Amino acid sequence: MVIPKTLVVIPTYNESANLMDVITRIRSAVPNIDILVVDDNSPDGTGEIAEAARNSQTFVLHRSEKNGLGPAYLAGFAWALEQDYAQVVEMDADGSHQPEQLPIMLAAAQESDLVIGTRWMPGGQVVNWPTGRRLISRFGTRYASVLLKLPYKDLTSGYRVLSSDLVKLVLGSQLRTLGYGFQIEIVLIAEQNSRRIAQVPITFVERTAGESKMSRAIVFEAWLKTTAWGFQRMIYRR
Repeated sequence: MVIPKTLVVIPTYNESANLMDVITRIRSAVPNIDILVVDDNSPDGTGEIAEAARNSQTFVLHRSEKNGLGPAYLAGFAWALEQDYAQVVEMDADGSHQPEQLPIMLAAAQESDLVIGTRWMPGGQVVNWPTGRRLISRFGTRYASVLLKLPYKDLTSGYRVLSSDLVKLVLGSQLRTLGYGFQIEIVLIAEQNSRRIAQVPITFVERTAGESKMSRAIVFEAWLKTTAWGFQRMIYRR
């Protein structure tokens, strides 16, 4: 499969135990793809590890502080457009997103503006996740899909492929969401602009090293934003 110029954006904060393994696996799965590590001044040395991996296909963007997943991705998106990438991949640095499934995601992206790696559809699965996390994820995406009237099975998934056209729309939308609500907002932007959206089943594997960045504040922000967007859509459609 011949793929267009593609960049994998990996936001990092304290992922020194996982980053090199993820980069190595991406290289093995799709050798001709480029990688941008967006590090939020990790105190554990993740930024230095990323610098050591820097080469003609691996790049590093250092940010001065940790202020959320959304802003980190937006910085990576802007960098991708400046370098004329045709599509951008979102991928976590903790190994939960399997680089070996990237070819399937990229194949679907040939006919879509947004490909959502989906845990909660036939063929998708979650490995080693505690019951509480499963319930939060499933309830969150179900709540969002019903309230926003979106037919997608995993609105909070962070494993995605975006076309450069969609990236431009995202950057022009002045997103303010810091946490995983950012992922829901991207789907809203794609749907509102009649962009093609595909779902691909993925296997999500719970991290084995490092600490999760999920918090009650992130969950609350996603719930609050989703509720507000839902009411806005109901008012708009009247």
